[in-house]
Amino acid sequence: MNKKSQASILNRVLIELKSYGIEIFVSIICALATVYFTLRIPILTGRAVDCIVSPGEIDYDLLISILKSMSVTIVATFFSQWIMNRINNRITYNITKSLRDRAFAKLQNMKLSAIDSHPHGDFVSRIVSDADTFADGLLMGFTQFFTGVLTILGTIYFMVMISWKIALIVIIATPFSLLLAKFISERTYKFFSEQAKLRGTETSFIEEMITGKNIVRQMDYEKTALEKFEDMNEKLKEASMKATFYSSTVNPSTRLINNLIYAAVGVYGAIMAIEGGITVGGLVSFLSYASTYAKPFNEISGVITEFQNALACSARLFEMIDAEVEEDNGTRDISEVKGDIEFKDVFFSYDKSKKLIEHLNLSVKSGQRIAIVGPTGAGKSTIINLLMRFYDIDVGQILIDGIDIKDIPLEELRRNFGMVLQETWLKDTSIKENLKMANPNATDQEIIEAAKATHAHSFIKRMPYGYDTILSSVGGSLSQGQMQLLCITRVMLNIPPMLILDEATSSIDTRTEQEIQSAFNKMMKGRTTFIVAHRLSTIREADVILFVKDGSIVEQGSHKELLQKNGFYAKLYQSQWDDKSA
Repeated sequence: MNKKSQASILNRVLIELKSYGIEIFVSIICALATVYFTLRIPILTGRAVDCIVSPGEIDYDLLISILKSMSVTIVATFFSQWIMNRINNRITYNITKSLRDRAFAKLQNMKLSAIDSHPHGDFVSRIVSDADTFADGLLMGFTQFFTGVLTILGTIYFMVMISWKIALIVIIATPFSLLLAKFISERTYKFFSEQAKLRGTETSFIEEMITGKNIVRQMDYEKTALEKFEDMNEKLKEASMKATFYSSTVNPSTRLINNLIYAAVGVYGAIMAIEGGITVGGLVSFLSYASTYAKPFNEISGVITEFQNALACSARLFEMIDAEVEEDNGTRDISEVKGDIEFKDVFFSYDKSKKLIEHLNLSVKSGQRIAIVGPTGAGKSTIINLLMRFYDIDVGQILIDGIDIKDIPLEELRRNFGMVLQETWLKDTSIKENLKMANPNATDQEIIEAAKATHAHSFIKRMPYGYDTILSSVGGSLSQGQMQLLCITRVMLNIPPMLILDEATSSIDTRTEQEIQSAFNKMMKGRTTFIVAHRLSTIREADVILFVKDGSIVEQGSHKELLQKNGFYAKLYQSQWDDKSA
């Protein structure tokens, strides 16, 4: 990322801080108080030393008075620093929480094309790891940068007050330390940025391997997965080591220069003390300030390095927050849906350089069952994605009851569809709570009746706590077919006017499928239903069967009509029948 982009990200961070103006002001006041009280102690220490002239010549009254002042100052320092840290923690973690909330909220309505174009683990890494790293960098900036800058200014003032000649040595040598820190920190940003990116890739890979653990083992892929992970880990190690190396050289380098400055001050100050140009107590105070003066530079250089890392991570968070959302300009009410659906000369492709769906025309009457079949990649599920506006069409129109779906609010459009997909999705909560997602007001009896209709009730009863069993606690003991039955039951609890069954019974054995067909028939009665299926035996009763090939409907008709045509559908159906006979 170039300097212009870095400045833009920094500006975004400052905008985030604007709403905490009062807290920041109080924090600065506390920082001023902390620095002031901290810098009073060396002065008091020097005065205490000057109270001891020689053995037997000690001004005890003045010494005791100074020690009392030191005690009060130390207590005041503690409280001002404690208040400052509390405020800084509050600001930092509120901002981080806000960024996390907004990133996760954006994930809920981000365009599916944006989600599909990134490894899902990368989003996890941004919301969790990158947000934490940003918080650490921001907190360091608050707690160390403010006090560091104020400490530098304060020590310069006190050093000049004690001896401007010695102070001149310290001030003249300071730019060397700053230039060195700047030189190194500029080279750390790109490595921290690469580190954050590689961390996201690694998180995605781990998630993939865990999700597909059964296939990984069945395919004997463990060794290859380990090799790939080791390669990713090696790249992450290299990026991390480079970032750490450059960042870790800042402190020792600046400390070396500062120690040389301290030694020069000590020698020159001792000579001045011998000549009477400064008291012993004054020299003790000055050396303390010289040491204190050096520390903030080391801290600030560390803050700058850490802040480079924080900026790299915040850039990834802001990129997610700024991602395009689904367009939702719909204002038309479809509270009473009949279910007439029409595709008018629809064009669509995921990759605009590769054609997929062209001139798609389709008219579906209310209550009809429309089956969509065809080879893999023909565009069957794509039609469903367009109907639900998971993706927007490029050209043409899709109408529901004569209303363009772009004119219908997304929430209302999708609420009028019930979906059962091939990929099951269940939350890590109880079976009952999973089922009630479709109808939060469903009674226990209604849930049981729906489960009985889908033949899920029998295996639910065998669960450790029945309907109250937490799914994460049973882990892999649920088969894919049982999870599919739960998803079907969920839709049964609140059946909307239109249904989409995308390979809904693909994970269910033939016997169970036949048993729940009556439940499906009841569910589909009077409702416009789209059925995507590979198993053609499940769609023979459909009113219209569409054979999709290369994004176009090449055949259309009932099961009987398409068999008589002896075309694509007939050949596909015959091949499945032959497979069963074999």
